[in-house]
Order: sequence, then structure tokens, then C-alpha cells
Amino acid sequence: MAEKAVQENLEETKDVLTEEKEQETAEAGVETEETVQTAEEEQAEENQEEKQETDEKEGGKFFKKKKDKKDQQIEELNDKYTRLFAEFDNFRKRSEKEKTAMFEVGAKAVIEKILPIIDSFERGLATVPEEEKESGFAEGMERVYKQLLNSLEEVGVKQIEALGQEFDPNLHNAVMHIEDENFGENIIAEEFLKGYMYRDTVVRHSMVKVAN
Repeated sequence: MAEKAVQENLEETKDVLTEEKEQETAEAGVETEETVQTAEEEQAEENQEEKQETDEKEGGKFFKKKKDKKDQQIEELNDKYTRLFAEFDNFRKRSEKEKTAMFEVGAKAVIEKILPIIDSFERGLATVPEEEKESGFAEGMERVYKQLLNSLEEVGVKQIEALGQEFDPNLHNAVMHIEDENFGENIIAEEFLKGYMYRDTVVRHSMVKVAN
């Protein structure tokens, strides 16, 4: 009877142990399945993040490449504009310089033609007798002469100072030399023909006599 009871206890204990083992195995299987599933999900998330990061990098490179190309076009246009502006500015300055030079040449040619008329006025007025200088004709000639000189002076024409000045080959043309102690060396003693300048250019040199 005792042996039978022991046998039954052993069988019950075996059943309990078997049940506990099966339960532990089942739980372990569930835990393993959850672990595998979690690992797969984490791997999928990592793969998604890597893919997104790669796409962003590639997209950034593409965007940067497009931006660089646009900046290059802007730089080319700016460079083209700068060169065109510089060429136009040089052309404008050159045109103004040429126009000024042409005006100077034209004005000088006109002045050269007027100067003989002034010389004629001066020679004519010099021949008027002293008693006739107050006559209407002589005064009229004098007024016309002065008006002509004033008009030339307004456009930049002026007489070259000569008498009593030191001889300057850039302004004067010495046609005669004299020995005279009343004048210093290289001083202009007499002026035969007046010289004129237009602005900074000599139109006609003064014809003078210089003391040695």
C-alpha cells in the first residue's frame, strides 16, 4: 500500500515537472519570437532611416549642383555686363575726347581766319591822324574792333603778352635781335605782330624783336 502511494506521488511530481517545463518552453518560445520580431522591426527602422538619409544626401547634392549652376550663370552674366559697361564707358570717353579734339581743331581754324581781320583793324586804326580819332568813323571802327576782341576773349582767345616780357620760344617768334642797354638780356624790345592763344594752345606766336 505504501509503495503504491509513493508511486502515485512520483507520477504526480513528474507530471508537475513536465507541465512546468512545457510552460517554460512555451514562454521561452514566445519571448524568442517577440525578440526576433523586435529585432526585425529595429532593423527595418534602421534601414528606413539609412534610406532616408541617403535620399536626403543625394537630393542635397542634386540641389547643390543645380544651385551652383545657377550661380555660375549669374556670375557669367555679371561678368558680361561688367565688360560691356567698361567697353561702353571707354567708348563714351573716347568719343568725348575725339569730339573735343575736333572742336578744338575747328575752333582754331576759325580763329586763324579771324586774326588777319583783327590785324587789319589795328593797322587801320594806327593810320588814323590824331585830330580825326574823335570822328564818328574812327570811333565806330574802334568799337567794332573792341567788340571783336571781347567776343574772341569770351570763347577762350586771348593775346600773348610780349612787350617788356622775357623771350619765350613757346610763345614768341624772334625775327630780330638788337643790342640795347635800355633792355635786359633776352627781353622783348618790340612787337611786330601780336600773338594769340586759344585756351592753352598757341594759335599764333608773337613776332618780336629781342634785346641781347
